Order: sequence, then structure tokens, then C-alpha cells
Amino acid sequence: MADPQRRANGGEQLSATGRFALTGRILAVNILPLLVLGGGLFYLDSYRTQLINERFKLARIEAQITAEALAGATRQRQEALLVQIGKEQRMRLRMFDAEGRLTADSFALADPAFRFNDISDDDWEQRFARWLDRTVDTIVAAEPVQDYVEPEAQEADAWPELARARELGLSQVRLYDWSDGTPVITAAAPVGLQGATLLTVRNAVDITESVRAARSTLFFAMLMVMAASALLSLFLARTIVTPLRLLARAAVRVRQGREREVEVPRLPQRSDEIGLLARAVSDMTGALRQRIDAVDSFAADVAHEIKNPLASLRNAIDTLPRVDDPALRQELIGIAAHDVRRIDRLVTEISAASRVDAEISRATLERVDLASLFANLISSRDDRGMNGGRQLVLDAAPGAHRVMGVPTQLERVAENLIDNAVSFSPEHGTVNITIRRAGAQIITEVCDEGPGIAPERREDVFRRFHSDRPEGESFGNHSGLGLAIGRAIAEAHDGTLTAEARADGAPGACLRLALPAAA
Repeated sequence: MADPQRRANGGEQLSATGRFALTGRILAVNILPLLVLGGGLFYLDSYRTQLINERFKLARIEAQITAEALAGATRQRQEALLVQIGKEQRMRLRMFDAEGRLTADSFALADPAFRFNDISDDDWEQRFARWLDRTVDTIVAAEPVQDYVEPEAQEADAWPELARARELGLSQVRLYDWSDGTPVITAAAPVGLQGATLLTVRNAVDITESVRAARSTLFFAMLMVMAASALLSLFLARTIVTPLRLLARAAVRVRQGREREVEVPRLPQRSDEIGLLARAVSDMTGALRQRIDAVDSFAADVAHEIKNPLASLRNAIDTLPRVDDPALRQELIGIAAHDVRRIDRLVTEISAASRVDAEISRATLERVDLASLFANLISSRDDRGMNGGRQLVLDAAPGAHRVMGVPTQLERVAENLIDNAVSFSPEHGTVNITIRRAGAQIITEVCDEGPGIAPERREDVFRRFHSDRPEGESFGNHSGLGLAIGRAIAEAHDGTLTAEARADGAPGACLRLALPAAA
């Protein structure tokens, strides 16, 4: 069961549906694809790795080709080749002899072909690019790369790749990382057969610049699109959530019993589903108010109608002990018995009237032939002598007269219509019952030969506890609920019950029951 405190505070929080607010769901649905797009930032890391692997192969090949060109060349020729290749390929090339001593350096022989970036001079864009690189590396758990530092000793053994190349006689490639985040690729290769070695160093800034440019562009584009999507999502959520909250607050106040203080917004300017919902809730609230008014009015009518026979019964009982005359005592007992029967009749009819909607909503509709229903009812009343000398004549047009409904309720309508016609018809009069099909409806008319109903009072006869009865009828024999119950049952079956004058112009009234014909 729900927490009473939460029920008192309006039930569930109005801003949430399920676990997350509707606004949050809209934002998530719109931003999630952008986050997937942001995964491209991590794809670029894979792209960077592929580029570095390609440069590894290239560095190995370059070192091997350069070593072959240097082998057997004179020292002067070797130095010229080192300077030429260094400038063309933007590399630093160094030669070491068999003892591991530095014999030639392209940066010492000529101007350096490249310079490492000094990060102290970087602007905010470059600092942001390095931060983004570190963030991506942290998220993808990239393996750390050793920082590139020029060894103090200019000897071959100070470079691990050179030492290994001298040991194995095979070219070696190694990756370092400069302080600005750019990769530094070194390659060591044997030169000739005398133990000399070559070391090449390349700062592959083009790889970093390419990846950073794409990554920064994608990042800022994603931020801009995400901001625009968030604003549009908030606007969309506002157009949905705000009216829903207004409707929810109004519904809570109606539930808390302050419906008279609430004007449920109908949002006439909206033609979408929210507008339809608002108007449906407003109409539902109006129907609820009418139902409450009807219940209040019904309760007042019931109290009034029961109060009269109760007062009469009390007077009879209070007077009875003080009366010695047997005839008067018998009369008082008769009054009390009459009042008891009247109260019993009222309670029975009131109970029936209050259960009409509930019983029909729970019942299973069946095909009911109205001609057969009225014929059986007429026969039963004749057998029991309930018509007081009036003749009931049934005139059903050829064909089926079936409707979908609850048989017991339709029988109650028929019984009430006949009771009413019999009570208003003169003794030995005729009650005519005609049944016919008119389009998609089955029309049943019950006409009496009584005084008829004035046009301005034809709706009054369907009011509960309507008290106009035929002259000479004993007071209290009818509750005044029969036609009111009949109309309620007719409307519950999507039909109507109205009072009209006789079509032939003769004195009397006709009650017209129209119900949808069964398919």
C-alpha cells in the first residue's frame, strides 16, 4: 500500500516518471547519439597508433638504406650524406665507430633540420590539445611512453637501441615522447662490417598535429552540437513537461477535495497530444464535478423523501400508546404499516438507482430481443393481475429487434415504463407498446390514455422523486424513481429515454426508448 504521508502530499513527485524525470530522459535520448559520436575521439587514438606503426616501418627502412649508402664511403662523403639526408627527411643522424664513439652528427655539421618545441611558449590551444591527449590516454589506458632525453655521454651505449643493434647486428626502432606530447622515433642500424652504427632521430610532429587537429575539431563540434541539442531538448521538454505539471497539480488538488478551486487548463492553442490530454482532463474534471453535484443532490433528495414517511411513522407510534379506541388504534397500525412499506420501497428503489452504472459496467452485454422481452413481461403481468384492468397491446414490426445490453436492466426499464403507463391510464384503458427499427436504432414506444404531459414538464418526469401522480392513487405507492432509473439505464446502454405526445393526437403520453441495434 502507498505511504499515507506521500498520498497526503500528492502521491509520487510530479517531476518524475519512473526513476528519472521526463526532462532528463529527453536530454539523454538526444545527447546519447552525440556521446557515441564523441567516441570518435578515442578512434583517433587508434588512428594515431597506426600512423606511428607505419612510421616505425619507415624509420627502419630509412635507417637500413642510409646505413648501406654510408658503408664503404669516405668520411667526407659520409658527412655530406648525413647533412643531405637530414635536411631532406628532417631528421638528426649520428655515426658511431666500432668502439661506440660519436664520429659524426648532422646537427653539428650543419644547421639543425628541426627543433624540439619549447612548451613554455605554447598558447592556450596547444595546452588544451595536450590536456585532451592526456585525457584520452587516461580513458583508453594507453601504455606510458618514455620521455625523450639527450644522454649526457655521447656514446653508443647511452642509447638502448644502439646497444642492441651493435649486439645483434640488426636494426632497432624505439618510440619516445617529447615534453609537448609529440612522438620521437629513433632507429639504429649497423653500418658495414666494421662495427660502426647509425642512429636516426625524427620528431614526428606531423602525426600529432594531424591527430590533434581532427580531435580538437571533433571535440568542439561535439560541444557545439551538444549545447544546441541540450537547448532544443530543454525547449522540447518544457513544451511537454510544463503543461503536464500544470495538469498534474490540478489533478492533485481535485483529488484532495478542492476541485471547486481548480480551473483545469484546456490549452486550446495546442492541437497535439498534450492539448488533447489537457482537454480530456478538463472534461473529466467537469464530469466529476457533475457527478459530485448529482451525488449531493441525490443524498439531499433521499434524506427528504425518507424523512416524510419516518415522521409519519414516528407520529403513529408515539400516538398509539395513548389511544384506547380499537378502531383508531387499527387505523394507526395501518398507517405505520403503510409507512414501513413506503420506506422499504424507497430504500429498494434508491439502492437500485445507485447501482445502475456499477452493475452495467461489470456485466457482460448480451443480445436481447426487445419484442420477446416485452411479450414475456406482458404475459407475466397478465397472469399476476398487475394491470388493474388495463389492456396491454404489443405491436412489433416484422424482423429482429435485438440490442446489446444487460437483460435484467433492460427488463427493469420495460417494467418501469409499463408501470408508469398503467398507473396513468384509466381503468379498462389500453396501453399500446410498439417496437420498430429506425436506421441503426430500435425504437420502443409505450403510450397510455392518461392526461398526458405538458411540453414544458416532459423533462421533469425524469427527475428523481418526481411527485405528480394520477388522481385517486394512494399516496406513497410509487417512489418517483422509476423513470429516472429507466433513463439512467438507457443512457448507460448508449440510448435515450424521452417523453412525447401521442402521434395520433389522442390524449395520453408516450415514453420513447431508443437503443442502438445489435450488429
